[in-house]
Amino acid sequence: MSTTGESDTIATETSTDAAPKPSTSTNRRQPFGAGFLDSISSGWAERPDLAPPQREQASFAAARREAVSNAFPGRRLVVPAGSLKERSNDTDYPFRAHSAFAHLTGWASDSEPDSVLVFDPLEDGGHDVTLYFRERADRTTSEFYADASIGEFWIGPRPALSGVAGDLGVATAHIDDFEETSDDLVVGEDDEITRFVSELRLVKDAYEIAQLRLAVDVTARGFDDIIRELPRIIAHPRGERIVEGVFHQRARSDGNSTGYDTIAASGPHACYLHWTRNDGAVVEGDLILIDAGVEVDSLYTADITRTIPVSGRFTDVQRRVYETVREAADAAFAVAKPGVKFRAVHEAAMQVIARRVAGWGLLPVTAEEALDAERGGQHRRYMVHGTSHHLGIDVHDCAQARREMYYDGELQPGMVFTIEPGLYFQIDDLTVPEEFRGIGVRIEDDVLVTADGVENLSGGIPRTADEVEEWMLRLGIGA
Repeated sequence: MSTTGESDTIATETSTDAAPKPSTSTNRRQPFGAGFLDSISSGWAERPDLAPPQREQASFAAARREAVSNAFPGRRLVVPAGSLKERSNDTDYPFRAHSAFAHLTGWASDSEPDSVLVFDPLEDGGHDVTLYFRERADRTTSEFYADASIGEFWIGPRPALSGVAGDLGVATAHIDDFEETSDDLVVGEDDEITRFVSELRLVKDAYEIAQLRLAVDVTARGFDDIIRELPRIIAHPRGERIVEGVFHQRARSDGNSTGYDTIAASGPHACYLHWTRNDGAVVEGDLILIDAGVEVDSLYTADITRTIPVSGRFTDVQRRVYETVREAADAAFAVAKPGVKFRAVHEAAMQVIARRVAGWGLLPVTAEEALDAERGGQHRRYMVHGTSHHLGIDVHDCAQARREMYYDGELQPGMVFTIEPGLYFQIDDLTVPEEFRGIGVRIEDDVLVTADGVENLSGGIPRTADEVEEWMLRLGIGA
């Protein structure tokens, strides 16, 4: 039950300071008597002013801030966390800080709405860096009990300035002391700073890589959970929703949340690349494509897809399509190594896709003609998306990087990205034989560039058709 509307009214009726925001008129008005107003600010135990140890990522965040400072000497930079977003009336979406803010502070899932990280220039070219946020209110103020957005009576304990300073290793100040000027460079508004902080994440540091490993490990457990629950999933008329719910339980119990909306696409729904309605049945004999990733508390996320036979066994046609996609993925793995262009990973996968669909008689041209950059592309009808994207604190990380740094950039040790070819034969596609229609397959792994190739971070999750069938049998599905 939402009670936010009541608090908005309380602020209007009882507040004498400026902290709580006045509300619009509401019929949920519950005024308090003078006895409440006289007693609410007293009778509370003294709160200890704890000094937590500095968190693990603090030193890494400090190095990132130094890189930003060195890139923008003499310029004032403001990096906002962002604000709460309304979901419906007086209910907000769960807060997640802007990725640049989280990356540069290390505050992760603890980040406070409306905070700002400010780089104030020094004469020597460096910066004083301060984190401004609204610390917990004194219990003698109406903010404590009357404001449902920030009042501790409503949302629980809020951080103190000194505690956060020790936790993150950065100077802190109250948000009321922050002064914005028209000359500020604000992430999200200034192309130059936005591009820089995006490109800063192209190569991950040791902490980021460890967090991505953790996210992959938790995601793998989520996939196991789904397979174990297949009997219940099949029995429900909206089994795709049960898949989504099972995975979400793992994401919330062992992480912060899901890194993006889970795709639970069964049967012909698997042919829609971003099927997130998840309102269909999961039927034995069909394939189900599950694209899901756990975001851990540091906000780093996995992004993994597996396509599994609901009954535990692939049909001959399903296996043929599946193994073609796996072959395309393996071709991408084979070329991925330092010094290779990022786009070469996609090109390697597409060569397999073009050859196979041409061999099946699906193209009006040869595979070589389809692969021609100027006049080809006919095979892309069956795989319209790219093969890879960078991965990190955003599921599509580094998206504001320049093309020459991203798509045309060279792979470097420490980069983390996906390899995710697919084939999608929509149910009404008359260019393919009827036996192919309604089959959609994607296999997606998360890989780390090493000194001589790539490490498949999600390689512990079965990939080949035989491995998938054995995996499902081990977890109680199939004969």
